[in-house]
Amino acid sequence: MQLETKISAQDYLLAESQREIKHEFYAGEIIAMAGASPNHNLIVSNLIFLLNSCLRYKDCIVFPSDMLVKVPECESYFYPDVIIVCQKPEYEEHQGLSVLLNPSIVIEVLSPTTALRDNNEKLECYLSLASLREYHLVDSRKMRIKSYRRAGEDWLLHISQNFDEKISVGDCEIELKEIYWKVEF
Repeated sequence: MQLETKISAQDYLLAESQREIKHEFYAGEIIAMAGASPNHNLIVSNLIFLLNSCLRYKDCIVFPSDMLVKVPECESYFYPDVIIVCQKPEYEEHQGLSVLLNPSIVIEVLSPTTALRDNNEKLECYLSLASLREYHLVDSRKMRIKSYRRAGEDWLLHISQNFDEKISVGDCEIELKEIYWKVEF
């Protein structure tokens, strides 16, 4: 029988501020972040380009995957692939490590190693954030995006999978063919 050793969030943040390789923290467990596939990286870069172009002169900021997000309800810290903040960003500082507290929109690009966690544990965690308005799961193996949108106390799910279909991300309307530009399945 192997005993599982859990660490505190404070110990995680101290270690993370000194590491060169990113790790996420989920309820006492540290999860190493693996490298991403070409499809994953293309989708992330397409999204950041499209969203920055759309939101450039609006009151929103687009962050790439190096911004750590705190999810207190789950005692967790994650590095989403793309984050949008449409209010004044709020941070906690830990040994020079800035942790975002109020994301408005989170986008995760699914890969074979992350899809299960992103669709389950992370989904439940992110939806608990009071600041969150949208959570998008973008598949890197086929053209498919699951979009969760807050509607009062409820969350509405929409699945997009057509080449010419548009999805709304905040104030932006983006065609799937633009998100998946140069991606090969």
